[in-house]
Amino acid sequence: MHLQKYAGRQKMAEQDTFIHEIRVGWGDCDPARIAYTGRLPAFALEAIDAWWEHQLGGDGWYQMELDRGTGTPFVHMSIDFRSPVTPRHRLLCEVWPSALGSKSVTFRVNARQDGKLCFEGKFVCVFIAPETFTARPAPEDYRQVIEAQLRPE
Repeated sequence: MHLQKYAGRQKMAEQDTFIHEIRVGWGDCDPARIAYTGRLPAFALEAIDAWWEHQLGGDGWYQMELDRGTGTPFVHMSIDFRSPVTPRHRLLCEVWPSALGSKSVTFRVNARQDGKLCFEGKFVCVFIAPETFTARPAPEDYRQVIEAQLRPE
């Protein structure tokens, strides 16, 4: 395993494993001293965006839509909570594509702190043409990147 710096965040990459590290802050937490429930999907989405940036040479969702002409809005999100998230340890979010359709991609995110699984999620997005907000086939370069990292469920 080697540690790399990217966009102000650290991530560890080992072969097909992509892990995005998040610093959970005091402001992410509620009075019970655990991360607000609503922050957990945001952490997962940040990790998926970082996955795209890693795979597309620095282009995340912003560049994908504005510069590359393909949006990827989400049509499904589900998260199973396993253990509280706190500022005590870095949150390590493992991201991988688990399914690729003709016009959609499914991502899995497993988030851990101190070796303990905190949450696992499934996130499905569809490829669209931003100017018309209509579904379109996955661009070939995206398809190649996703297929190379695909770990079916």
